[in-house]
Amino acid sequence: MTSLLYDGSFDGLFTAVFEVFEYRYKEVEIISRDRFHQENIFADIHEVITQPEKSERVLNKLEQNIGKQGVHELLKVYLSEDPQGEQLILSAVRQSVKYPQEDILKNYADDDILAISKIGKSVNRERHRMTAFVRFEKMQDGVFFAKIDPDFNVLPLIRKHFKDRYQDQKWMIYDLRRNYGLLYDLENCDFFYPGEKLDLNRYQQKFHDEEKNYQTLWQRYFTKTNIVERKNIKLHLQHVPRRYWKYLTEKW
Repeated sequence: MTSLLYDGSFDGLFTAVFEVFEYRYKEVEIISRDRFHQENIFADIHEVITQPEKSERVLNKLEQNIGKQGVHELLKVYLSEDPQGEQLILSAVRQSVKYPQEDILKNYADDDILAISKIGKSVNRERHRMTAFVRFEKMQDGVFFAKIDPDFNVLPLIRKHFKDRYQDQKWMIYDLRRNYGLLYDLENCDFFYPGEKLDLNRYQQKFHDEEKNYQTLWQRYFTKTNIVERKNIKLHLQHVPRRYWKYLTEKW
């Protein structure tokens, strides 16, 4: 068994995939360096140096074989952060090379392809929930700020949605779990990496006065319009799972 260690990036992963073919490895595992724990002292270690040109060659070949949508499905597996994600992606690439004329991602009789499909559906659900449950809060500098904590790394998947929807105001969306975010400044929509985790107490002190008034009014409205006799917690949880409540103004 050869372990290919990469830097955790998307380009790094597909550089590793390229080198599986380049060095004709058979029994391999691809794993990010921060998740690697060597248990077998006799295992072969291959250090992967990220090379965008190698990654691009793999992605171009994949696009020819399974189309842009197919590549997007593999991107969702990567963003799922599933421990088996790298192996599933490698399996899909190998199958696409072996059967270039077939839509291998529709072969649900294959366990790996079925797993890719299930992961994709889970990531899609999380992406949809993020577009529905994000709550922006106006800060003192006029920027609208939202914090999220999704199960999967869906920030790259919701970027276009928010950029298209909120083009007339500056906003930021910050992933608490992964410590990075999106910043839109009316011209560009880019990822930012603050280096240190957000201090929620300090951030709340920077609310705009209008935001504090709005939150109070919204909480009162939610309380007044809530009909106790019609409360259906089971149904409510189906539509708004409890883990999202801490980021909804009406639930504070």
